[in-house]
Amino acid sequence: MFKNVLSNKAVKRVTGAMLTSAMVLGMATGCGVSTTSTEAENTESSQAATTADVVDAGTVTNATNNNALVSSTQADGRTEVEFWYAGGKSAIAVIEEIVADFNNSQDEYFVKTSTMADYDETYQKLQAGIAGNVAPDVALIEVEAANNLYNKEQLTDLSTFIADDADFDRDDYIDVFFNQGVDGEKTYAFPAYGTTQLMYYNRDVFEKAGIEPDSIKTWQDLAEASKKIKDEGIATYGWEPMWNEDNLIDMSFSNGAQLLSEDGKTVLINSEEWVEVWEGIRTWIHDDQIMAVHSGGQGWEYWYNTMDDALDGTAGGYTGSSGDQADLDFSVVGAMEQPAWDDDSESLPTARAKQLVSVAQSPEEEQKGAYEFIKFFTNPDNQAKWSLATGYVSVRNSTQENEEFKAYSEEHPEILVPLAQSSHGSVMPIDPTGGEIYDALSVAADKVELEGVSAQEALDEAAETAQKALDKVNEQ
Repeated sequence: MFKNVLSNKAVKRVTGAMLTSAMVLGMATGCGVSTTSTEAENTESSQAATTADVVDAGTVTNATNNNALVSSTQADGRTEVEFWYAGGKSAIAVIEEIVADFNNSQDEYFVKTSTMADYDETYQKLQAGIAGNVAPDVALIEVEAANNLYNKEQLTDLSTFIADDADFDRDDYIDVFFNQGVDGEKTYAFPAYGTTQLMYYNRDVFEKAGIEPDSIKTWQDLAEASKKIKDEGIATYGWEPMWNEDNLIDMSFSNGAQLLSEDGKTVLINSEEWVEVWEGIRTWIHDDQIMAVHSGGQGWEYWYNTMDDALDGTAGGYTGSSGDQADLDFSVVGAMEQPAWDDDSESLPTARAKQLVSVAQSPEEEQKGAYEFIKFFTNPDNQAKWSLATGYVSVRNSTQENEEFKAYSEEHPEILVPLAQSSHGSVMPIDPTGGEIYDALSVAADKVELEGVSAQEALDEAAETAQKALDKVNEQ
C-alpha cells in the first residue's frame, strides 16, 4: 500500500537519508534522454546501490552474491533465467516478491536476480555483458536503451513467442506503453510499468481560494488560479513546476509542438509552439512571480523541497511524477491530470515506459523463460501489486478489475489519475543524436526558469546546438 507522508518534516527526514546515497552515487543523468532521470523514482534508485557489480569484457562479478554470471545451468532441474534490474527499496521488495511467485508458480524456469544501482548502470553493464557474451537473459531498462540495443539486433523478437501464445491478450495492454517496444511486426520489449507527470494540488489552498480542480482545463486557467492564490495571500506561490525540461516538454507537446520535422532532418524546438509555452512559464515565474521553481541542492533535494511546498501550503500545488503518490498524504493533496495549454489545444503529456527485454544471445530455452517471466510480471494482478506499492502506472487495463486495486481506488481515486492521463498521453520521441537534443533543451530550461532569459533566445541557442548534432548524425 501507499505510505503516507504526514508532514513536510517527514519528507525532509526521508530526503536527508537519501542525500547520503546521492552523494556517493551522484545523480543518474539518463541514458541518452535526460528526461528519464528526473523523476522521483530515481530518489529510490539512488538508495539501491547495495551491490557493487563490475562488468569487464567477459567477466561479471557481484559483491553481494558472487553469482551474477549464470550460464545455461539448471535450478532443481529447471532452466535458470538471469534477470538484471534496478530499483529503490520498495520496488526491489515488490520485484523480488513477483520473482518468487513466478518461481513457485511453475517447474520449468527459475529466475535469478541481480540488482544494479540505477538504469544507467543496468544498461552499461548489459552492453558490456553482451560484448563479452556474459549478458543476462532478461533486463529492465529505459526505452531509449532498448531501442539502441534493438537497432544493433541484440534483443529477442518477442513476437515469435507471442504468435505461439494463445493466452496473450494484446488489447489489454495500454497502447501508449506497449507501442514503445514495437517496430512494425516485431515486439522487442514489453512495458514493465509506466510513468507520467501529474498535477498535485493542496486541497486547503484551493478551497480557501474557491478554486475547483475540475475548473483547471488549461495552463491559462492554472495561471489565473495561481494569481488569485498569490494576490489573496493564501500561499506564497500558486504553482511550482518541477525543475528541468520535462514539464516544459509536456506543456509544449500539449501546444502542438514537435521535436523534429517529418523527414527527421530539422530540429523544431524553437518553433512558435515551443516558444509560446516556455515564455509563458518564464513570465509566470519571473515577471508575475505567481509560480516558482526549486533547483540545485544535493541529489533529489530540489524534488522534495517542491513536494514540501505543496504539502505545507507554501504553494497551491506542483507538477511531479506519478511515482510521487507513494510519498504523498492524499488527505492534504489531491491529484489531477495535466491540462491543455489553451482552449485551442489538447492535453498530450508524455507517458513513458520502463521496459523488459530479452537478450538475443541467450539460448532459446532461456529466451522462452524470459518471455514467460515478462508475461508473468506484466499480468494484471502483478501490475496491481506493483502500482499499489510504488505509485507507478499499470500497463494493463484490466488491473482496475483486481479486487485490491479496486478497493484502494474507491478510497483513493488519485491512483486512477495517471491511468486516465496515460490513455491520451504522447510518446517521448527518440532523440536520434543520442541525447544531445534533450541536453540542449535542459540547458535552455535552466536559462528560462532560473535566469529569466527570454524563451526565444534560449530556444534559438538550443536549436542551433541541437541542429549541429543532428546534421552530424544525418551525414553518417
